[in-house]
Amino acid sequence: MSSFIPSMSEIEVSVPNSLLGLSRTLLRTEEPDEAIGDFLSELLNVLHGHAYAACGRASHDDVLRYVAIGGEEADLLTHNVEIGQEARLGSPPCGLALEVDEFIQKKLNDGLLLEVPAKQRGTTVFVLSLLLPLNSEPELVSIAASALKSAAQIIEEFFAMRSRLAEQIENDRGRPISAISPDMDESPVSWRGIVGNSDVIREVFAMVKQVAGTDASVLLLGESGTGKELIARAVHQESPRVAKPFVAVNCAALPESVIESELFGHEKGAFTGAHEQRKGRFEQANGGTLFLDEIGELSPGLQVKLLRFLQDHRFERVGGNTSIEANVRVIAATNRNLQEAVDQGSFRADLYYRLNVFPINVPPLRERGADILLLTDHFVAKFNKENTKKIQRISTPALDLLMIYHWPGNVRELENCILRAAILSVDGVIHAYHLPPSLQSAVSTGTEPATGLDAATARLEKELIIEALKLENGNVAAAARRLVATERRIRYAIQRYKIDPKRFKTKL
Repeated sequence: MSSFIPSMSEIEVSVPNSLLGLSRTLLRTEEPDEAIGDFLSELLNVLHGHAYAACGRASHDDVLRYVAIGGEEADLLTHNVEIGQEARLGSPPCGLALEVDEFIQKKLNDGLLLEVPAKQRGTTVFVLSLLLPLNSEPELVSIAASALKSAAQIIEEFFAMRSRLAEQIENDRGRPISAISPDMDESPVSWRGIVGNSDVIREVFAMVKQVAGTDASVLLLGESGTGKELIARAVHQESPRVAKPFVAVNCAALPESVIESELFGHEKGAFTGAHEQRKGRFEQANGGTLFLDEIGELSPGLQVKLLRFLQDHRFERVGGNTSIEANVRVIAATNRNLQEAVDQGSFRADLYYRLNVFPINVPPLRERGADILLLTDHFVAKFNKENTKKIQRISTPALDLLMIYHWPGNVRELENCILRAAILSVDGVIHAYHLPPSLQSAVSTGTEPATGLDAATARLEKELIIEALKLENGNVAAAARRLVATERRIRYAIQRYKIDPKRFKTKL
């Protein structure tokens, strides 16, 4: 066993990363055994434990057998058990939690044993077992126990998701869901109100179809303006909750003093101005879906309350003591890097991997080149429907500009550009000169450089020297310092460009 023991802060960062890795690996695998073994092995290294074991229920005989065993001192825990061997009820490893069907923390002669069961439809399918040194710090033991419990919940959510997918496929008469499936289309270029036919956006459609039938939390990742709310609505519309409310909240649009009441509601008299009881968004979305946009902007206090709701689906209104239960599926979205926020301590790690059960990356418009023209046509048709002025076509130079632009504002920026151009058009045609200056190119504006690179560089250098001399009243040494250059270099340039420093001296 390595003698290196990481600090508690390193452990607090590493454990959530290990749980996140387990969640992501399970989503990409058919069999969880290897993923769970890898997670336990990584957790062993992080926590400086002795040994680990995992047992899973074999499908053919309904018996829990060992599927992963490891650790440099594995004999301390495993007592020479082997993979494939049946777990012994009431005996470590795994047998203690298997017997009582709940979390176990027990001192043994060899160390401190932690075991937790993971279930599928009420039946234990895995038991995770970990042995820590007897002298382990209480805080480390608490982190290890929390990690095992969270891992068990991730495993349970994996099996629940897989069961629902199997039922969905059976209901579809055995037709598997492919990444590019023609039965997704409401039209050749649109699905659930999302316009696009590129490979990357159709991959997103496929992921929406896969997760919609489950209750798993979804985290939508992507730049601002990519259409994350439309994706969230598509998940809701494809789910069994479609007949129930879809409620959207922008966490960045509300001040911190208001958002808690907005989400959880408040009781009469809870604060100044609370003249009557008010239901929050969680109650309004009961039975349906709650979409939390810009989730990274939540304050630490609200992060704790959201985490509690995700754990047991209960909350209290502001100023109230009654615990209220709500059956709500949470979909969150952010344009921030939440992993960095976790590392910096501004976002809770446990909330992050609760939300990140099924991440979906919504691609930026610059990666959806095939969709730009489809979206342009869609926005023109939308403008024509809402206004009496009609746009008949878009000129070829305008289309060229739309295709070569990098679209930092994504689909939202494209929509605004088309609306602006349509308003400016007087002949039913969107021309290149109707597009904003940010889209214009040197060719379209006739501003191609008339000189080469050397000439342009020399012109800029001369302008900078003259400006510095003006600011320093013709003092060459001071101008050189301002330009962070040697005086010799500046005097040489002054001679080359025939600049007279005396012209810039101010007479008092």
